[in-house]
This record gives sequence, C-alpha cells and structure tokens, in this order.
Amino acid sequence: MIVRPESLLALVRVGLIASIVTACASTSSYLTPSESTTTLMLGWEYHFTLEWTSEPEAENARRITGYIYNRHGEAAVSVRVLAQALNQSGAVVGQRIEWVPEGVTGFGRSYFIVPHLPIADAYRVTVWDYTWQQADGGTRM
Repeated sequence: MIVRPESLLALVRVGLIASIVTACASTSSYLTPSESTTTLMLGWEYHFTLEWTSEPEAENARRITGYIYNRHGEAAVSVRVLAQALNQSGAVVGQRIEWVPEGVTGFGRSYFIVPHLPIADAYRVTVWDYTWQQADGGTRM
C-alpha cells in the first residue's frame, strides 16, 4: 500500500480538527455554573466573605442583595458573583452571574444586586471570579 503525501496531510488535518473539537467540548463545562461547579476561583472563601438576603422583586421573582467583603490588602477588580435558586432537594432551578459594579477595595466592601431569580426554597451565593489589581495598576488572576 502506497500512502501519498496529500492523503497523509489530509489525515493529519482531520485528526487535528477532531482533537480541537474534543478539547473545546471537554472544557466548556468549567465555564457554566452547575450544582457542583459554583466558582471559577477555588479558595475564594479565604479572600472574601459574603453577606446577603433575598427579597421580593416582582410577582414571581426574587432578587439577592448584599455585600462582598475583601479580606486582602489588594483591590479585587472584575468581580462577579453567582446566585443560584434551589428547590427542596437542592437542585438548581435558576441562576445568574452578576458583576460587582466597582470591584472591592483592599480590606473593603462593595454592594451587589442579583435580580430576576425565580422564587425558590433556598438560595446560594458564591464568588464566581475576580482579578487582583496590583499596586502598579496591573492585574493578576
């Protein structure tokens, strides 16, 4: 059997495309909140504390309002929180990710609102992601 260079190249291209599609498909679950994935930043609890309540917003909706406290001396910018509505068995029935408008200063606190959640038996709020602002104005993850 003789293998032509053109057919070998075509086979390599198909293999490369298949690997890229598989890699993209396998990492997409890390970008979507679920019952088991509630943050992109493991260990956020060491850096932040959340204080929040749920309030009526409309006839069939609730909103979460609260504060995020920064335990670090560095400012956190591009901060987002995840609020999840849970049924009696703990399954997620609704969720939203919202920005903390101005981030959180070092050792400071900031107010946040997560609107338009369904009425549920319980709610869970976590820090979805953030970036630390360096003293020279740069940022780091």
